Amino acid sequence: MAEAHDEPAGIRRAGWLFVAGVPLFSGSLYLLAVTGVRALGAITPLGGLAFIGGWAALAYGVWRPESVQG
Repeated sequence: MAEAHDEPAGIRRAGWLFVAGVPLFSGSLYLLAVTGVRALGAITPLGGLAFIGGWAALAYGVWRPESVQG
């Protein structure tokens, strides 16, 4: 029964990357708009990288070949 709820590590990693990407990308843009501190714009690409990594990890977790158990 526990095996039915196991999720591939790639999918779990993708989730964490998306969770990190939201505040880094969107949060930095919101703070930039509200405060006008231009240095916050340098954080935005880190959020974009987290999103790209999340999509890559999700694709890997979904499309990787299943290991053969014998």
